Amino acid sequence: MDNGASSYRRFLDGDDKGLSEIIRDYSDGLILYINGIVNNISTAEELMEETFFKIITKKPRFNAKHSFKTWLYTIGRNAAIDYLRHSAKQSDTSFDDLENYIQDECNLEKLYIIEERKIVVHRALKKLNAEYRQVLWLLYFDGMTNSEATVVMKKNNRQMKNLVYRAKSALKSELEKEGFVYEEL
Repeated sequence: MDNGASSYRRFLDGDDKGLSEIIRDYSDGLILYINGIVNNISTAEELMEETFFKIITKKPRFNAKHSFKTWLYTIGRNAAIDYLRHSAKQSDTSFDDLENYIQDECNLEKLYIIEERKIVVHRALKKLNAEYRQVLWLLYFDGMTNSEATVVMKKNNRQMKNLVYRAKSALKSELEKEGFVYEEL
């Protein structure tokens, strides 16, 4: 019997700490799992609460044939499927609109990740010396070519090539210190 099962058994025997342990140990994972089904984090949180509410009120029998987590996630999955069935009947929106909504939510998440990466990159840029920061800004944020940046910074082509290499290496080093996973600079 795993920890969740023993906590559930204690809850059934009247120990409310058993329920607290179950919620503490399984709520976050259950939310993420349900979110994968309903594609809405707020709804997933509500369905997680509904799952625990079912356990509290109905006190279903746990069959030790599978792990406690499997049993709990099955209850959560069933709640999610019930929710989807119910919302499909109640919804006036077409399936295409729902698909667009899901796509918009995914795009929003991607935009958030991109913004977080920008913040990390800007923080790392601030730690570089002024010349490195300037050349990287001109090339990657202002979109200048190496030739244009060479004129602005009053460098020759060889100096600019070396400066860009050293600036990118320094930025890469700073980003690695931050734990940043980069594709290519």
